Amino acid sequence: MNLFRSRVSTSVVSRMAGELGSSASVPTTTSSSSSSWAKTRSLWPSILRWIPTSVDHIIAAEKRLLSLVKTSYVVEQVNIGSGPPGSKVRWFRSTSDEPRFINTATFQSKEDSPTLVMVHGYGASQGFFFRNFDALASRFKVIAIDQLGWGGSSRPDFTCKSTEETEAWFIDSFEEWRKAKNLSGFILLGHSFGGYVAAKYALKHPEHVEHLILVGPAGVSSESESKPERLTKLRATWTGAVFNHLWESNFTPQKVVRGLGPWGPDLVNRYTTARFGAYSTGEVLNEEESKLLSDYVYHTLVAKASGELCLKYIFSFGAFARMPLLQSASEWKVPTTFIYGFEDWMNYKGAQEARQHMKVPCEIIRVPQGGHFVFIDNPTGFHSAVFYACRRYISPKPENERLPEGLTFA
Repeated sequence: MNLFRSRVSTSVVSRMAGELGSSASVPTTTSSSSSSWAKTRSLWPSILRWIPTSVDHIIAAEKRLLSLVKTSYVVEQVNIGSGPPGSKVRWFRSTSDEPRFINTATFQSKEDSPTLVMVHGYGASQGFFFRNFDALASRFKVIAIDQLGWGGSSRPDFTCKSTEETEAWFIDSFEEWRKAKNLSGFILLGHSFGGYVAAKYALKHPEHVEHLILVGPAGVSSESESKPERLTKLRATWTGAVFNHLWESNFTPQKVVRGLGPWGPDLVNRYTTARFGAYSTGEVLNEEESKLLSDYVYHTLVAKASGELCLKYIFSFGAFARMPLLQSASEWKVPTTFIYGFEDWMNYKGAQEARQHMKVPCEIIRVPQGGHFVFIDNPTGFHSAVFYACRRYISPKPENERLPEGLTFA
């Protein structure tokens, strides 16, 4: 595949368009009448469409957000085929045999830099790391991806029917991406749900991962292990029963935003402005960052439902894993660092318990002035934590390195 800075080829966009639904289709014919229709229709999204988005909108929003990054980068749609070779169960059940693609951004780095692969969380995409690419690229060859079914990657029909199939969707598609990129011996970083996927991948393919960094990972503990009293009380109310029913019906937050149609962008903007502004635990977004991130988040949320539908199969109501990482902690073969913001709603005590069962080196680092999105709230502290976690790969004398000031061990 040809690499490009922030643009996707017409042929790839055309294939992806069909996966985003008829409201996001891109004409593939070249006749004058079709061209005229396309030009006319290009004026429609913001005016006449109920959900004003398309593949072009996602790609353009990503390009605008990454314009804040000073480091040169290339973006490619990595072909991962239509299913894992030799597998009886493909990561999606689909009538289409068209190949799928993983949206991948690679940032310029010094020669021989260790490779750092970054995996986003639920409802997010690789652009969420926009505040981190410059600093991390000074030490690593940074590669950030959109998981299958999210962001600018392909969005196949999601028809998994179990936790095992759902995990395979993400693990196997990532492995096919790794093969296509011919990677091995890399550092794997995952945030939230991306941390869950990264850990499950490292359990299945430890030979490819040098070090695992889990940032506020979801799915460490199960509900029974966490004993959440507030959730138990909530479930006893009719409100809790309604929320639990919606959860088990796979009613996702994205469906709310889609249902609001042309009012959706305003809701997303209000959330982004509040979460990373008035309610930020650290460094607030400036006006330009907030505007570009809000626009990017909106278009990635309201595109065709695909990866988002994993929710009820991976987690029970309250975001507790059905197959928690804690259960397999004794089987881990890759050295691991957990990173949590001081204000992260994900409880670091689950990582402490997992560490007791692990037979590989494990550190838990807490970063001040940071919540669940610690890499946005306190990017400097987050970068320091990552550099310290990877001192064996980037420091000439790792044994002399000390935990940076402000960070604490748990």
